[in-house]
Amino acid sequence: MARNEQLIRQHKIIQILERRRYGASLEDLRNSVVEELGLGTLHVRSIRRDIEALQAAGMGIVTEETQSGKVWKMSRVEKGLNKITITSSELIALSMGRDLLLPLVGTQFWQGIEAFWNKVREQLPAGVWDHYQRYRRTLIVLGVPAKTYEKQQGILKTINRSIQEHRKLEIEYESLGKPLSTRVLEPYGLAIYQSSIYVIAIESGKNEDDEPQDRLRHWKLDRFSKATALDAWFKAHEEVDLEHHLGKSVGIFSGENPVTYTIRLSANAARWIQEDPWHAQQQLEFQSDGSCLLRVSAYHPMEIIPNVLKLGNEAQLLEPAEGRKAIKKVIQQMVKDYA
Repeated sequence: MARNEQLIRQHKIIQILERRRYGASLEDLRNSVVEELGLGTLHVRSIRRDIEALQAAGMGIVTEETQSGKVWKMSRVEKGLNKITITSSELIALSMGRDLLLPLVGTQFWQGIEAFWNKVREQLPAGVWDHYQRYRRTLIVLGVPAKTYEKQQGILKTINRSIQEHRKLEIEYESLGKPLSTRVLEPYGLAIYQSSIYVIAIESGKNEDDEPQDRLRHWKLDRFSKATALDAWFKAHEEVDLEHHLGKSVGIFSGENPVTYTIRLSANAARWIQEDPWHAQQQLEFQSDGSCLLRVSAYHPMEIIPNVLKLGNEAQLLEPAEGRKAIKKVIQQMVKDYA
């Protein structure tokens, strides 16, 4: 058997024993491994050798005599973990989550992630860590942008302080295509979207007659050049629900009322959208000819138009009319550029 296959099988044994508080016999383990990995056959001796290899690596696997015979189980007191108990599966999941958060390098969030990771690392037996490293090489995390917020570390600390203390925040902010301007914000929280950090805040003194939920805007941290916590406080509106607010749109744009977009998808495109949804609340209506109508809400056309264009002639925006005009304008310009 290839080394990777043996490693995957051993990790599956660990997962099974982690689930079974009262342990399992070799035969039970063999049957579960065969079923969960979709193997044809597997001898009990292979399971025994795998367990012995895991024990030699420092895994807390022990045996216990029961009325029905000998069982193997994970020790309730993990070897070497005096302060932190963590299973092998949890370690794998933690490391993958750490990779996904690489854009936070240089911030206090990353410092917390690294501090906890190092605590876990220091308390693991060498054999357990070696097993984890071998298995981790078979799981690759891709698509994380090569960016960090190390330069904005001080600004981010000031923003967090303002959020926690409900202090007004004066910022110097440069929107795309606009000159640098000074704004005063009432910050409510932070959001991470596609590896970028956004400050969710109300601009102080602007649109004060509107509902607080409708006044929330998103300010990209990359565009901050300065942030100062003022000696002025604001009263946070209890009706502001950030999770509800952020869940109403496909992307990170904000506004008063989201707009519903209707897109006709080919059969192929419908399959792609099912595999990689644009939004948790999107609606798919399949047609008799195999095509599909996708309905999804967004605050801004640029949350939808790039996604439609990526699908080429496999997708057509039907509504609203303003969105169709915007796409038509983009396509006409592209025709000129590629003429």
